[in-house]
Amino acid sequence: MAFAAALAPIPVVAQDKISFRTPGAPKDLAETLRRASALLAAESEGRNDPQDIFAAAQAEYGALLAALYATGRYAPVIHVKVDGQEAANIPALSVPRSIRQVVVTVESGPVFAFSKAELVPIAPKTKLPSGFAVGKPAETGVIRDAVKVGIDGWRSVGYAKAKPGTQSLVVDVPQAELSAAIALEPGRQLRFGKFMVTGEQRMRPDRIRAIAGFPEGEIFDPEKLTKSSDRLRRTGVFRSVSMIEAEAPNPDGTLNINTTVVENLPRSYGFGGEVSTLDGVNLSAYWVHRNLWGGGERLRFDAAVENVGAQDNGVDYHIGVTLERPATFTPDTTLSYSANAARLDDGDGEIIDLVTAGASLTQFVSDNLTLRAGIELRAQDVTDDSGKYQYYNLALPLGLTYDGRNDKFNPSKGYFVAAGLTPFVGFDQTQSGARVTLDARGYKGFGADAPVVLAGRFQLGSIYGAELIHTPRDYLFYSGGAGTVRGHAYQSLGVYVISPEQQTGGTKFLAISAEIRARVSEKIGVVGFYDAGAVGVDQFIDDPQGGWQSGAGIGLRYLTGFGPIRVDLAAPITGVGGDGVQLYVGIGQAF
Repeated sequence: MAFAAALAPIPVVAQDKISFRTPGAPKDLAETLRRASALLAAESEGRNDPQDIFAAAQAEYGALLAALYATGRYAPVIHVKVDGQEAANIPALSVPRSIRQVVVTVESGPVFAFSKAELVPIAPKTKLPSGFAVGKPAETGVIRDAVKVGIDGWRSVGYAKAKPGTQSLVVDVPQAELSAAIALEPGRQLRFGKFMVTGEQRMRPDRIRAIAGFPEGEIFDPEKLTKSSDRLRRTGVFRSVSMIEAEAPNPDGTLNINTTVVENLPRSYGFGGEVSTLDGVNLSAYWVHRNLWGGGERLRFDAAVENVGAQDNGVDYHIGVTLERPATFTPDTTLSYSANAARLDDGDGEIIDLVTAGASLTQFVSDNLTLRAGIELRAQDVTDDSGKYQYYNLALPLGLTYDGRNDKFNPSKGYFVAAGLTPFVGFDQTQSGARVTLDARGYKGFGADAPVVLAGRFQLGSIYGAELIHTPRDYLFYSGGAGTVRGHAYQSLGVYVISPEQQTGGTKFLAISAEIRARVSEKIGVVGFYDAGAVGVDQFIDDPQGGWQSGAGIGLRYLTGFGPIRVDLAAPITGVGGDGVQLYVGIGQAF
C-alpha cells in the first residue's frame, strides 16, 4: 500500500484551483471519492482562506483512505500536490506564499476479498450479514456491521455488556485479500435491576413506573427497554425520555437503568381549519391538560364548527370532553371517559341534536396495532320535513387500527386499516342492530426517495339488523365531500326512504379513491386524483333506492415539516351533488 502521510498544519496565503482526478475508477467510485474529499467540500462551502485549504489538503489523505477502505480497496496510491509538491512533504518552514493549484490524484487499486471472515462466539439464531463471508468484498462497513450484529445478538438474549474482544485484520496485498478474525466477549447474562428516575417535576414516580411497565427482575432485553421508553413518550407528558444502562452490573447479576425525563408544559391548545368553495369553512380547536393529577391523566376539550358558508349544507357544531388515564390494568391499556354533544344540519330540513357519554379501553398491542372496546349511551332528537324522531340506544363500539405507514402525514409506502364493529341495543322506537365500518389505505412509492407515489383508499359501511327509519341517524352513511368524493357537496348523496322529499343517509356505503402524487422539487408536489362513492339501502352497488357519484381533479402540495399544505381542484364527473369546479384547502394529504 502506497500513500503519503500528513504533517502538521502550515499557514499559506492563497489558492486558485482544485483539480480532482480518479484515473480508471468506476463512475460510482469516482463520485464516492468526490463526496468524501475534504478539499472539494471546502471549495463548495466557500472556505477559500489559505489556511483552510491547506488544512483540507492535509486531511485529504485520511478522508479518501476511509472512503476507499469502505469499498474494500486497501492498496491505493493517493497524491495531493500543492503547486507540484506533495502536501504531506512540504517542510513546515518552506510553505509557498501562494498556492496556484492543488491536484488530487487517486489510483484506487483492486477490490480485496475476504480470505477469512470469522466472528466468534455468536449467540444462537444470530444471522451475520451475507457480505461477511470468504470471497466477498472486504469492505470495512461489512466488518463493522458484522460486529454490531454479533453484539446485538448477545444483548438480545440478556448479555447486556457484550463487547468486541481481540481482532486480527491482515492485508495480503499481492493476493488482494483480507483476513478478518474477530472475537466477541459476551460477558455474563444479566437481569433488569432497579428503575432509577430523575427529572420528574409534576409526575409522580410511582405512576412513571406503572406507565413504563419496567420488567424488573426479568432477563435483560433491549427491546423491552425500548418499549418502556415508548410507553412514557406515548402519554405526551414528557418532552424527552432517556434510558441509560448502568456502566457496571450489580454483584447479584442485575443491571440498573437510569432514566431521565423532561416534562412538557402541562397545558396546550391548537386550532385547525379547511376551506372548500362548495362545503364552506371547517374550524376546530382544542385545549388539553397532559398531566391533570400527576399520574399522566389527559383532559382534553374539543370544539368544531363545520360547513360555515356551505352552498348546500347547514352549519354543524360539535363539542366534547375526554379524560384518559394511561396504564390502567396493564402498562399498554388506556382507560377513557368521554362526553359529546353535536348539532348536525344537512341544509335540507334535517336537524340532528345528539348527546353521547361513554367509557372505553384502548389496548396498544404493538407499535402498529391498536384495539379498542367501549360502552356508550346515546340520545338524539331529529327534526326533518317528515316529522320528529327520537333515538335512544346503548352501543358497544369495538375497533381495530393497524398503521403500517412510513409517515403519518405524507406516506410513501405501507398501509393503514381501521375497522369498526358497533353492536347497539335500541330503546323505544330505536331498533337493535350493528354498524360495521372499514377504512383501508395503501401506498406504493417508486424511485429513490419515492418521488412518485400511488395511493389508494377503500371505504365501506353497513347497518345490519335495524331498518333505516329505526336506526340512529348519525349511524347512516352519506357520500360527497373532501372525505369521500371531491367535486361533490358534503353528504350530497343519500337515499329517499322516509319520504320522497327528505334525504337521509343509507344503510350501505362504498367509496374508492386513487391518487398519483409526484414531487417536482424539494418543497413542491403535484397530485392527480379520482374519487367515487355509492350509497344504498339493501345493497352496496346498483341499489334502486341509492346511487353513485364520482369526481376527479388535480392538486398542489407544499411540503413542510408538519405535513403538506394541500390545495385541490375537483370537478364532478357523474352523480348528484356537483356544481362545477371546487377548491379544497387543508393540511396533510387527503388520505
